[in-house]
Amino acid sequence: MTSTYQPRPITPIALKELRDRDDAGRPMYPYVDEEGGAPLRCCLRLSVVGDRIALVSYAPLRRWAARTGAEPGAYDEQGPVFIHAQDCGGPAADGTGYPWARPGALRAFRRYDNRGHIIGGRMVELSEHADASFDRAFTEAFADPDTAQVHVRAVEYGCYHFCVDRP
Repeated sequence: MTSTYQPRPITPIALKELRDRDDAGRPMYPYVDEEGGAPLRCCLRLSVVGDRIALVSYAPLRRWAARTGAEPGAYDEQGPVFIHAQDCGGPAADGTGYPWARPGALRAFRRYDNRGHIIGGRMVELSEHADASFDRAFTEAFADPDTAQVHVRAVEYGCYHFCVDRP
């Protein structure tokens, strides 16, 4: 299935910076993934055994605000994300489907306005047709004209997965 909305990975510029120092100011500590299955925010895929990856602190709203002039204030937050330790080429060019869209998964959809303030959110349990669940949640979020961006997170750990900008 082709996604109606475009999931955005961490930008190449941000990745270059995160591979030097993360958003908490710490250096990257890469390691060889011996288990596979880590959700990589650089390419929106799961890691495979043998990938060289790192867990870094990432502040998605802060970086978006720096590009747009938004002032998220207290809504600025940072958290752990997995990335490849070196350039991986980003997501597949076909733009099919949403990453980590498995039936039964719980996802939080946080809506932000153009100031970077949270203006709503919704928890969604992905249906058997997980991509359709994503499409419905984004359509609902962007029905509010004040929604500039939506962040998708895993409910269980609160992990940031990806964002979608207003189409």
